[in-house]
Amino acid sequence: MSNKKTQIKRKVSFPHMGTISYAWAAALRVIGCEPHVEPYTSKKALSLGTKHSPEAICLPYKLILGNFIEAIEGGTDYVAMITSPGCCRLGEYGKCIENALKDLGYEAKYVEMQLYDGIQGMYDFLKKVSGKNDPILFGRAILIAILKVFVLDRLEARLAYYRAREIKFGTAEKHYHKALKIIDQYDTVLGIKKAEKLVIEEMKKVEINKDKEVLHVDITGEIYVVNDEFSNQSIEKELGRMGVQVRRSLTVSSFLKDAIIPKAFRKGETHLQRADRLAKPYLMRDIGGDALECVSDVAYANERGIDGIIHISPFTCMPEIMSQNIFPAMRENCEIPILPLIMDEQTGRAGYITRIEAFVDLMRRRKRKNKMQEKMSKNEEKTEITK
Repeated sequence: MSNKKTQIKRKVSFPHMGTISYAWAAALRVIGCEPHVEPYTSKKALSLGTKHSPEAICLPYKLILGNFIEAIEGGTDYVAMITSPGCCRLGEYGKCIENALKDLGYEAKYVEMQLYDGIQGMYDFLKKVSGKNDPILFGRAILIAILKVFVLDRLEARLAYYRAREIKFGTAEKHYHKALKIIDQYDTVLGIKKAEKLVIEEMKKVEINKDKEVLHVDITGEIYVVNDEFSNQSIEKELGRMGVQVRRSLTVSSFLKDAIIPKAFRKGETHLQRADRLAKPYLMRDIGGDALECVSDVAYANERGIDGIIHISPFTCMPEIMSQNIFPAMRENCEIPILPLIMDEQTGRAGYITRIEAFVDLMRRRKRKNKMQEKMSKNEEKTEITK
């Protein structure tokens, strides 16, 4: 009998937020850890998180805590949390969640990754969860995670295009989930490039009506609720059903360009750079969270002639409350319709959908009215020329 001990892989879990789990899981597999991906955020996770959270804390905190409780009860060894400095309460989440888990008697190790420590922060995080110190291995893991994030965000953009034009509702969603499985299979640079080609072909299978009248809407707000389908009650799916193509102003890839990727490797203007440029007439400094970006997103959407913008924020999120109070002052220069939506565990779906439907009707009437006015204006110009 062999005396060699079988090496047991460390199980590492992390909170859900959109498709970020696919990138996390790939990086962990590369360094020899086992990603523990609990079921996607559900009412159960929300219930667990709400039960053990302070009453006034925001929705993302409750959902993250619920994710961790489910993961620990599912057998994970580590729970990994992202944290950051600044005015947002995210900087305090880590210590609060760690204390909450200890108070509940859970023994899983808690580990944090500092958002704005860049590549070094990711390196230190991988070192903690793996117990290794291998620069080449960690460099590959970080590269794979970053590449997957960009591929996943491009896939989301394709889904938004097909959703708004699909002939049979739900077809795009079906092919999208097949595409996610394809991306999850590859953990090498060449493999990810191959996966993206396969994903493009998979999405092309969706039958669409290219002549359909489609509205274009940007979604901005607090990054977690913008990207998390459970938190925002599948708003992109609902808008797609109504013939609206959605663009997220806040994505994980745009965040990576600002916080993780070195300047030498960035192309074009980053989201934060654009925020500094466009938000200044209305907001002179960063007040925490995603407020500066949200204010600039309204100006950017208006600049591009987008049909409308939806601002989603968690209840009690102070930076987003501030940005919502700035929006009325922007109406002098920005004519774009804005729909603010505030989310918490008490948000009713029926009223929520009614508000979205009314907003879509408003945008559609406004767009048709503008087209009619443009047509009349052109006819008047032609008449003047022929006189």
